Amino acid sequence: MNKINLTEKFGLFEEHWTPKIIGELNGQQVKLAKVKGEFIWHNHEGEDELFYIMKGTLKMEFRDKTVVLNEGEMIIVPKGVDHRPIAKEEVWILLFEPKNTKHTGEVESELTVKNLDWI
Repeated sequence: MNKINLTEKFGLFEEHWTPKIIGELNGQQVKLAKVKGEFIWHNHEGEDELFYIMKGTLKMEFRDKTVVLNEGEMIIVPKGVDHRPIAKEEVWILLFEPKNTKHTGEVESELTVKNLDWI
């Protein structure tokens, strides 16, 4: 049982759209990600995803609307819902999702990360 300093963990990596695992609990992984630019449209057929904005502003596009998230805000994307995160400037995100969640769902692209690193 060690405390985790999120700011220190964010300082350990620079790459965008490449989540890093910082913990696990009850079949869920806690991840950090830095994002900038547009991600791809995707969904997670069997898993919900929680996005908590640590730093910056994130636009979460859905097929029927866009939700703007600021620091200290979060959104839960239900399983099976198409979504696409967009960040004009770098955004720091804390993610909670089941351990078996694929980074880009069933969509394969140059942004797909198959093996996430622990930091």
